Amino acid sequence: MNNTIRLSRLALLSSVCALSVVTLDTSLAQSSSTQTGAQPLPPVVVNQPQQRRRAAAAPSRTPRARTAVAPRPVAQPPRSNVFVESPRGPIQGYVANRSSTGTKTNTPINETPQAISVVGAEQIRDQRPRSFDDVLRYVPGVAAGTFGSDFRNDWFLIRGFKSDDNSVFLDGLQLFYTSYASWKLQPFNMERVEILRGPSAILYGGSSPSGLVNVVSKMPQAQPIRYIETGVDNFGNAYFGFDINTPIKLAPGNGELYTRIVGQVQNGGTQTDFTPNNNYFIAPSLTWKPNVDTTLTILGSASYNETRPANFLPYVGTVTNGPFGRIPTSFYSGEPSFDHFKREQEMLGYQFEHHLSDNVTFRQNARFAHVDVNYAGVTGGGLANATTGDLSRFSFATRGIADQANMDSQVEYRFTTGILSHTALFGLDLKYYSISDVQASGSAGNLNVINPVYSGAPPITSTPFRNSNLTQQQLGVYLQDQIKLDRFTLVLSGRNDWVDVNDVGRNPNAAVLGRDDSKFSGRAGLIYNFDNGLAPYVSYATSYNPVIGLNFSTNTLLLPETGRQAEVGVKYQPVGFDGHFSFAYFDLKRQNVLTADPLNPLQSIQNGEQTSRGLELEAVANLAPGLKVVGSFTTYNLFVSKDGDGTIVGKVPTNTPRQLASGWADYTFQDGILRGFGFGGGVRYVGSSFADQANTLSVPSRVLGDLAVHYDWQNWRFAVNANNVTDEIYVANCSTANACFYGDRRRVTGSIGYKW
Repeated sequence: MNNTIRLSRLALLSSVCALSVVTLDTSLAQSSSTQTGAQPLPPVVVNQPQQRRRAAAAPSRTPRARTAVAPRPVAQPPRSNVFVESPRGPIQGYVANRSSTGTKTNTPINETPQAISVVGAEQIRDQRPRSFDDVLRYVPGVAAGTFGSDFRNDWFLIRGFKSDDNSVFLDGLQLFYTSYASWKLQPFNMERVEILRGPSAILYGGSSPSGLVNVVSKMPQAQPIRYIETGVDNFGNAYFGFDINTPIKLAPGNGELYTRIVGQVQNGGTQTDFTPNNNYFIAPSLTWKPNVDTTLTILGSASYNETRPANFLPYVGTVTNGPFGRIPTSFYSGEPSFDHFKREQEMLGYQFEHHLSDNVTFRQNARFAHVDVNYAGVTGGGLANATTGDLSRFSFATRGIADQANMDSQVEYRFTTGILSHTALFGLDLKYYSISDVQASGSAGNLNVINPVYSGAPPITSTPFRNSNLTQQQLGVYLQDQIKLDRFTLVLSGRNDWVDVNDVGRNPNAAVLGRDDSKFSGRAGLIYNFDNGLAPYVSYATSYNPVIGLNFSTNTLLLPETGRQAEVGVKYQPVGFDGHFSFAYFDLKRQNVLTADPLNPLQSIQNGEQTSRGLELEAVANLAPGLKVVGSFTTYNLFVSKDGDGTIVGKVPTNTPRQLASGWADYTFQDGILRGFGFGGGVRYVGSSFADQANTLSVPSRVLGDLAVHYDWQNWRFAVNANNVTDEIYVANCSTANACFYGDRRRVTGSIGYKW
């Protein structure tokens, strides 16, 4: 087993390294042959694609004769630097107009009857997030960083429900995880981040009923990019990153070839003693377009993360004063000589698209991913002595090694029936996941939270309470039709999934668990686009999520989550205005919800049903040259609607703020003596939450401010970003009364970037 794991990891890592070498070598060769000195970098644009002919009457199913991309006929007009947005490419400013996350087709956001938000690379650059969940801080309906200053994973809620474990998608393919074998994505390699709120299993076959987040990686482009950046923050955490994109000139008749390689090295401390945040990653990619109808992109990545476990702190001493005062935010509750968290992660995949005719397109996306998480830590278990501030503790260790394979094949067919025009999508989605999961616990001595003395922890010698190999195989078949009649767009979607889960224990006399499931999920949405840019819509969707893992309270496999949602809303994009506004009201129910076990916050249990009803407001605009703004407001009525424990019905789930609001603006002078100088700022409000199921322990709300100052001069960019600029000390959340987590203190980052 170990040899197989080593060989598979070696093969995957070798492939990524080979792709990196090829990408970097061709980039350097092309750069040296065309550059004799530093030149200003042209603006990043997407060349206007060749216009595809559309049949005026019945669509033709006969493929056209293919012609090579080069040379082109003399009579053909030259390509122009007109920005044409692609759902897989960059956006201008902060405003995205198109997305494929809601429909898996290239669809205007204003014609999609579901709430969608998009965060582009420019907004990510301006706000300087330190992690993936920080990217989501200004998005409506999303509570980000719910575990505070924890660098192991990215944590967030969508519409009040935990969504970070199975609702993260990379380039349209799911990155789900169970136990502790989680994935890590880096903001520096994100072209855009699309947030689809509401059920999405209709197309994706497994995600939280509250929505999903799809990260679009930086892809090879037609225009060259050569950029490096370095920076450091006030905790001494420094980084160096690079982004090199090079179009390669091929012989006539061989099409077009683009390469890109993105990487970053990050190392240093954080606000918590003994806790580093070290990240190393490289992501090579290559795009080949042999002709106007065919595109193949190969994407690889390899990364390594190192930190220490998060602090599990008591409610008394963090949210409220204890007899000993408040626990310092720099306090570390573990054992530095014992604790570690290390993640090795590799991915290799491709995106293929081919136009069979003017009306038929075939797409296939596939990826194989491997992750190895080695985690050991001493965890706080509540105050042993509230007077003196002695914290009881226990040790915990786990090793999770997971492999995931995805393949999503689609056929898009555009046709008409009378006065109706159709964009039909037929899809076959294959998923495979396996994890070798070992977990064990032991004892550890108490630690004083005011005057800690670290003495180490004894080795864990007990038999692992979890030692098994779990696999899940899933087949999904889906069908969607986007039907247009004048200004009406009706979206009908349906999908059936077949799932097989097996859990084979490796301990003596361990049980072999298994279950087979089959479930249909559907969606119907209608939107009407007025000439003035107003677009009211209504939708209803059901959801199915085959959760992976073990219910430790019953020693059985977790049941699939199901959900249903009704949503009404209005989208508004005024004519001639570079921006849009949206309003959404929803009623969402989620069954078989995973929640933290009150007796063991490291484990999860399933109980009953939760309901989330609320509204979301969003405004995004490029108001003027150099002026960009985003704003959002969210409020929920969130409660437990069914449970075996009748005393918590009607109560708010723990760790769930019910109000969120945010606003951010950034301005850069366009001319005069201040040309290139800019500044930005934002305010974030996160409402109160509860630390216990009975709703007797409240976690206060907070208001946080962010600032940015930047200056672009010739090929240089200088920036200073301050997050939580007033240095508010707050508790991000408490999942139980013994598991509270401090939020981020003030972080000031200075950076210098150079392009050539």
